[in-house]
Amino acid sequence: MSKFSRVVFFFFFILVVCRISAAARLVPSPRVSGFVTTEGTQFLLNGSPFLFNGFNSYWMMHVAADPTERYKISNVFRDASAAGLTVCRTWAFSDGSNQALDLQISPGVYDERVFEALDFVMSEASKYGIRLIMSLVNNYNDYGGRPQYAQWGKSAGVQISSDDDFYTNPVLKEYYKNHVKKVLTRFNTITKVAYKDDPTIMAWELMNEPRCQADTSGKTVQGWVQEMATYTKSIDNKHLLEIGMEGFYGDSMPEKKQNNPGYQVGTDFISNNLIQEIDFATIHAYPDIWLSGQNDYAQLGFVQKWMSSHWEDSRTILRKPLVFSEFGKSSKDPGYTLSARDEYMNAVYDSIDNLARSGGTIGGGLVWQIVAEGMESFYDGYEIVLSQNPSTAGLISGQSQKMRALSHTLSRKH
Repeated sequence: MSKFSRVVFFFFFILVVCRISAAARLVPSPRVSGFVTTEGTQFLLNGSPFLFNGFNSYWMMHVAADPTERYKISNVFRDASAAGLTVCRTWAFSDGSNQALDLQISPGVYDERVFEALDFVMSEASKYGIRLIMSLVNNYNDYGGRPQYAQWGKSAGVQISSDDDFYTNPVLKEYYKNHVKKVLTRFNTITKVAYKDDPTIMAWELMNEPRCQADTSGKTVQGWVQEMATYTKSIDNKHLLEIGMEGFYGDSMPEKKQNNPGYQVGTDFISNNLIQEIDFATIHAYPDIWLSGQNDYAQLGFVQKWMSSHWEDSRTILRKPLVFSEFGKSSKDPGYTLSARDEYMNAVYDSIDNLARSGGTIGGGLVWQIVAEGMESFYDGYEIVLSQNPSTAGLISGQSQKMRALSHTLSRKH
């Protein structure tokens, strides 16, 4: 090679290296390392207290099943990360309700294309430093859920009297266990890591908002949670596990039922969460639905009491961390304004911050729900598009900063 050729080659080599380096800078490097654990009423990450601000985007796998739509997942994770959000709750199920986009087409039969969409969601979350809480089945018929499992049983000739047989029928329970095993042992085609070994997952959730009309005491759900929590932990003991409950009190401590919004749903916040394999408790709150017709002041008062009551119970009875894993304010509410939503969210965030400062226990909150631009078909009244809602995005960023600062303060004391 001539001297001139060597110079040209060297120049070309440097140019290629620079371009590769520039491209690499555009792609965020994976920032998720270490599994989130618990110690008493605290979440820990790599030995230090872990507090967070987070969000719900249940739709991610569903949207990612169309490769031309995957940029929406990336955009939400990018904007969420920029707002300091570090935990996202999403669905790891889609059962027989929409053949074109189902993860589980029929019991034990899965669509690899949809599973690869979930692989992508996990890979993108890791890139942006966001951990996932993955829910494994729905209580409702959206995306199949408990009613679909009952229908599968009927189709197989099993005697099913109601959807509540999901909790007790051995065939339906076996369908669910098979799904748990399939998801937890899934080998991610992008990251080359099995789900059960991936720290991108913060926790598994047994079910989104379990309810049981056949037994409002909470005992039927209790038996199911105990069985499924034990089974889930037998496959994966690295990740945290929670139930997915809204927080309704049951019969184990009748005096607590006065905190319910006037009714029970078949769960028992105390006894269900005391199960040893359950690592932390969750609550949801939708006063605009639960206390429909009452004014904003009364609804906010209910939420603040709901939070403080469950915080106290988690701290003193359960001795486990608590996450406020669904809350929001709907644009469909009478008299809704953007400023009213921001005021409501600010009040919820202040309560989370104050409770976390005055005795820990509450690890963070997950607002419902963040969506990407161009996702009008997923609007449910609670949707937030961070790039189009600067006042709300600023509020969310402020809460992220508070939780991060409190984490640092607690780490110094730990």
